[in-house]
Amino acid sequence: MKTPPPSVLALVQARMGSTRLPGKALRLLNGQAIVDWVVQRVGYATLVDTLVVAVPDTGGDAPLAAHLQARGTAVFRGPENDVLARFVQAGAEAGAGPETLVIRICADNPFIWGGEIDALVRHFRQTPCDYAYNHIPRGNAYPDGLGAEILRYDLLCRLDKEAVLPAHREHCLSCIWDNASRFRISTFDPADPALHRPDVKLDIDTEADFIAMERLGATPDLPPAEILRLYDAAHYPDP
Repeated sequence: MKTPPPSVLALVQARMGSTRLPGKALRLLNGQAIVDWVVQRVGYATLVDTLVVAVPDTGGDAPLAAHLQARGTAVFRGPENDVLARFVQAGAEAGAGPETLVIRICADNPFIWGGEIDALVRHFRQTPCDYAYNHIPRGNAYPDGLGAEILRYDLLCRLDKEAVLPAHREHCLSCIWDNASRFRISTFDPADPALHRPDVKLDIDTEADFIAMERLGATPDLPPAEILRLYDAAHYPDP
């Protein structure tokens, strides 16, 4: 019997070759690799059927792939700079169908939360749109780093056929933003008012970001409201 395609496929984009923070994915944040934080916290989502980490097929990324595989995490390896092709190929290997919902997740968001991924899936299913997001505070009240982006696999494949600019191949969903008039783009606010914090940045791009996030003393199981409480305690201590 043929296996049905996943309804919701989460693809985590991860690599070792970050120019601003090399080896970031395997950096230990409070004792656990950043990529493992991401996998664990995405795992709290109840609406995700399949999770795959999409890793470049370079020698430098082999330790990352081996690390994930040793922990039982599904890995797909594809083009380093053509991330759009890597995502389409990862979706195909995971058995995605045209209507499969594909969630793009960045591996530099250690505080991403499964509950907010579920909220994104529900919003997409209930809203007439081509693409939705809650990973950045752009037209919404989310902090930077709790959510993700979502679209259907058939649109991802269409972008793969149409996108020719190197920037659109590497930043695989930027083609949607750069051609916003052609797509129905949607976002929303967190259901919990405590998460209405567009002033907060929780992703890790630089060494300074890493140090700031490590100082929070968070653990991978903490819900986002607790993460924000730690953030406020670190940034706005009582006099």
